[in-house]
This record gives sequence, C-alpha cells and structure tokens, in this order.
Amino acid sequence: MDSSPRYHAPRGGLPAQTDLTTDRAVFTEAYAVIPARTLSDITASLLPHWEHTRLWILARPLSGFAETFSQYVVEVSPGGGSDRPEPDPEAEAVLFVVDGQATLTIGGTAHLLAEGSYAYLPPGSPWSLRNHGDGAARFHWIRKRYERVDGLDVPESLVRREQDIEPDPMPGTDGVWATTRFVDPADVRHDMHVTIVTFQPGGVIPFPETHVMEHGLYVLEGKALYLLNQDWVEVQAGDFMWLRAFCPQACYAAGPGKFRYLLYKDVNRHPSLRTIP
Repeated sequence: MDSSPRYHAPRGGLPAQTDLTTDRAVFTEAYAVIPARTLSDITASLLPHWEHTRLWILARPLSGFAETFSQYVVEVSPGGGSDRPEPDPEAEAVLFVVDGQATLTIGGTAHLLAEGSYAYLPPGSPWSLRNHGDGAARFHWIRKRYERVDGLDVPESLVRREQDIEPDPMPGTDGVWATTRFVDPADVRHDMHVTIVTFQPGGVIPFPETHVMEHGLYVLEGKALYLLNQDWVEVQAGDFMWLRAFCPQACYAAGPGKFRYLLYKDVNRHPSLRTIP
C-alpha cells in the first residue's frame, strides 16, 4: 500500500444541476463545517496585486467567533503570482503547498515549493511568489497578526517539507496518533502553530478537548467522525472545520486509510484583557 502523503486540493467547477442540494455545511455559535464541494467557482475571490490567481477564503477574524486568523486556499495559474502579496506589515504567514509548484522568494533568496512544502514568513518579511510551471499551484495561506513581546525576537523565516520530518507520536498511542511539527513547540517566539495531524485507522482523540486555542482544520486525506461541540460530524478530504475557543472536539478515524489534517492554533501568548468591542 502506498504510504506517501496525499494532499487534497480544490479544483473549482460547479456541482451538477442533478446533484442533491443537501450537504454537511453548517455554521453554529461554536463551529463551522465547510464541505469540499463548497469550494466552487462561484465562491472564489480575487486579490489586489495578484495576477492569474484566485482563492477561497475559509476563515477570517469574526467578532464573537474565531478572532485570531484568516485562512485561504490559493490557486495560482501558470505565469501568475504576486510581488506585493501582503498588505499588512504586522501579518505573519504560513504557506503550505497541496498541489503543483511555485517559487517563493524571501529577501532575495528563491525557494522552489512543491507538494508538502511549508514556509513561515515573519511580519514585515519581503516575499513574493510566482508560478513558473505548466500547471496550477495550490496552497494554503494562513495569516495572523503577530503578537510582539518585549525581550523576544521575531522568528526568522523558515522553509521545510513534510516529507523530511518524522512525525511525533502522541504518548501512549503506539503511533496511531501523531503530529508533524514544522517549528520547535518550545520556541515561544512563535504565537501560532501550523501542524499536520495524522490518525491511522482506529486512532482516536479519547476525550473532548476543550481549550482556549482557536482552530482551522483542513482535511488533507481520508475521512473520520469528528466531535464538534455536541455533534458528531462525518468529514472527508477537502472539508474545512473552523472552531472557536473552547469548542469541545474529539475524533474517531474509522478508516479504511489514514486521516490527516492541516491544523492551525494560536499559542504562547497571554489572552488580551482589553475589552472586545
């Protein structure tokens, strides 16, 4: 059996007129589920200063819900890209490639990104991205306003590939639940983590996690039952789950193959005590 990583990527299009309208899309006060087929042509957006590029916005700061991050799936056609990608000088970013190739240039140094490539871009980092290939490049772009701390330096830029990193098994799980970490979790300069969580068939989160971190979970591969607040929801490759702080969550990976998702969470900072308008 092929054990190499798989990465679901949207292709756009539009469901057929003969398809059922019923789906698993839901937005509640605690979580949202955006099914894979929602990422169609009619839900795509454009951005200023990006050529031959479209994107699907999966999450954005929303008062009373999840407030720390935005997450896009970006599709750059051949010849496309941007030399002015980020308008906010305080925004940090993670890029994670799920399809095709693109050239990321950070401070004059070029990096060829392919499937499984991860890039961390600190706030104020001069970067650009271009697709010089023959096919579309598709990647996740996760943005967060960096929370500076007196006495801590801003993290440096980083480019890695999932294929070069050994996943960390969760203690006591015999490796059926593991996390691929792109940065050192003990490095408190980072105020967000983007990881890949992998469950082998039969792996579970054995209790309802209830915590302050907000989450974006994009299913890269497989299917599972996921507990969101009080609801068990069936999810599959291409689905996105958006969780506000303290939303209970658990997972049962029923198989037949691996269940993997790209996970965002905010970490390593005091909660703000300022009144939220």
